Amino acid sequence: MKSPPEQRSSYVCFVEITTRWMDNDAYAHVNNVVYYSFFDTAVNQILIEAGVLDIQRSPVIGLVVETQCRYFAPITFPDRVCAGIRVAHIGNSSVRYEVGLFRNTEHVAAAQGHFVHVYVDRSTNRPVTLPDLLRKTVESLSRHMDQVTMDD
Repeated sequence: MKSPPEQRSSYVCFVEITTRWMDNDAYAHVNNVVYYSFFDTAVNQILIEAGVLDIQRSPVIGLVVETQCRYFAPITFPDRVCAGIRVAHIGNSSVRYEVGLFRNTEHVAAAQGHFVHVYVDRSTNRPVTLPDLLRKTVESLSRHMDQVTMDD
């Protein structure tokens, strides 16, 4: 049996995203591929604001290697999306971010999912150990530090 959508209280940090007219599809709701853009936008905004990602100059960047999304209720333009973020796993060179998307002021997720970043050297695209400041930042996004593991 599938688990029900989660509540806002299940997430550590939030980013507000405004939907755009072009996000709606022929069925009059935000198209499924846009949800992945919401995930990417929310996580990268947090990393940029924390000073651990400079999209032009950071020597270490995160590449998405896995994604998943479950849809529970439609989001439509002109809704506001509140993206809840938490970190579920921290490895030597990878981080699993979990994201809940909440429509307007609703407390139950309209969608939720995850993606995994593998952090690599920008010039070689080879995995690297998470830099200390990045590790501290993602640890702060983990709800239960006793569940964070250190393997890849």
